[in-house]
Amino acid sequence: MIHMKRRQRRQQAGFTLIELVVVMTILAILAILVVPRVVGRVEQSRRARALSDLKNLGTCLDLYAADNGKYPTTEQGLAALQQEPNSEPRPRNWSGPYLKEELPADPWGNDYGYTSPGQFNAKSYDLVSFGPDGQPGGTGDDADISNYQQ
Repeated sequence: MIHMKRRQRRQQAGFTLIELVVVMTILAILAILVVPRVVGRVEQSRRARALSDLKNLGTCLDLYAADNGKYPTTEQGLAALQQEPNSEPRPRNWSGPYLKEELPADPWGNDYGYTSPGQFNAKSYDLVSFGPDGQPGGTGDDADISNYQQ
């Protein structure tokens, strides 16, 4: 009688090898189906955040131009949205800071590019994130995100 109780306990105590293999197979199939979709969404969300940042910076730059009659120069850069530039041409009616929080880096940790007057927007400015590779140009996931290629 004691011998039979031990055998029952051993049989109920753990999983069989077949059960473990079945569970591992199911997990592998789920990973194969789910992981590519999630990874693609991460890159897509980074690109969406970069575009949102560019629009926000663009709004701040437009407010700066409305107060001062022109956009900050390339040399003054986006820092002019937080501190009044000391270099020429000095803003005539700086009422900032136009950007309340710290100047954001793009989702890949790089600075946003700013040029004024812009090469593509000669009467205003060009804003760009060079994407994950941090280099101008690129295709696919490495393509630039800008206010002139939308």
